[in-house]
Amino acid sequence: MPLQQKAFLNPNLVSYYFSLLHSSPNPTYLRHLHARLLRISLYDNVILSSKLVLMYSHHNRLSPDALSLFFHMPHRNIYSWNIIIGEFSRSGSPEKSIKLFLQMRNSEVRPDVYTLPLVLRACAGVGARNCGVSAHGFCVKVGVERSLFVASAMVFVYVTFGEIFDARKVFDEMPQRDAVLWTAMLAGYSQHEQPMMALSVYREMVSVGVELDGAVMVSLLLVCGQLGWLKHGKNVHGWCIRRCMGLGLSLGNALINMYMKCAALHYGHKVFDKMPERDVISWSALILGYGLSGCVDIAFGLFDQMRMQGLKPNDATFLGVLSACTHGGLVERARSCFKMMEDYAVVAELKHYACMVDCLGRAGLLTEAETLIEEMPVQPDGAVLGALLGGCRVHGDLDVGERLAKKLIALEPERTGYYVLLANIYADAGKFDEAERVWDFLRQRNLSKIPGHSLIQSKSSFQF
Repeated sequence: MPLQQKAFLNPNLVSYYFSLLHSSPNPTYLRHLHARLLRISLYDNVILSSKLVLMYSHHNRLSPDALSLFFHMPHRNIYSWNIIIGEFSRSGSPEKSIKLFLQMRNSEVRPDVYTLPLVLRACAGVGARNCGVSAHGFCVKVGVERSLFVASAMVFVYVTFGEIFDARKVFDEMPQRDAVLWTAMLAGYSQHEQPMMALSVYREMVSVGVELDGAVMVSLLLVCGQLGWLKHGKNVHGWCIRRCMGLGLSLGNALINMYMKCAALHYGHKVFDKMPERDVISWSALILGYGLSGCVDIAFGLFDQMRMQGLKPNDATFLGVLSACTHGGLVERARSCFKMMEDYAVVAELKHYACMVDCLGRAGLLTEAETLIEEMPVQPDGAVLGALLGGCRVHGDLDVGERLAKKLIALEPERTGYYVLLANIYADAGKFDEAERVWDFLRQRNLSKIPGHSLIQSKSSFQF
């Protein structure tokens, strides 16, 4: 029997080369193994060739090396297809994952319960909602929609597109649920600012005995920040310390975000200082917290430190520094930071325009603020127009204020705050008859000013 055939049939040799591939330290070593497999005819072994594809990807040679190798493989099975689809799904090119899946459907290999979650997550990665819905339909067609792997991915997809109702429908239809599915539903509610629904899911998780982990804690911290529950947030922090989970990047960022939203700036900064690793999210959460709290000098100091360390600011970072400018009345600095966004290829969103308009409005630069709104590449929302309307009230500009209030009322006719602000602007200008007409209009439509309310944190705590 020829040496090549003996090599192909020898399971110990296959296991030996599999181990070598798994421990390959660099691409050069991997290419030598690749050549060796070709020489001894072990390249025909689908297990080894699939592992070779995977290792090229792990050494950042996904395209073209891993992809080219995949299409030159003598044999491909479901394991091979799942590797290449999964690697592209997790890479920066999830659209390629979808294309590969379509090619797979034209082959003799049929997708399984491990293939479809990869495709669903790729649909979420490229923002292809219709593609995600189609993939869901395909899962139903082939009868795998009740798989826990598939259901968790479908919940993730619907959450990504903000369709929480559809995510909950998939969740409720599952006869069995594992920790991943529970965590995906909890994360969905917390990410889309439905804290009470998130807490309801959390309590159900605890009642059925689901083991809690770091991902659950990240969602709980997000909920605590949204509700301003500092005490509960500290309880979550304490649980993480007792479980020796350490300050990983996701958990550390969640803790900073929670403390900053609860105005516990010292605690947030302390967590930041103790983190062994920080990214742009860590810095941005800290800067935004200080900016919204009016700690202008600290916010700008952190912003400068961040850039000195070579980190590129993102949209949240600039929102933090613009908020600091607004609270500090630093118009020139706000203009500079707003222009700086272009240098970092950060596209200004409505929240950035609202901040900038608020800063200009507070300084009495109402004409400049109105011009900025007119030059916006997108339609202004209530937050942007409302920021300028607030400036008109402070500086007594009746003409602009009246015009803006009418726009806002047309935009959100049920929002009583705009009517009240317009009535106050009339009253400040001495036009009491017009102010009374606004109040009469509110009464005729059976609209009333929303009363203020206070929150009292109870002694209850999370159940761990």
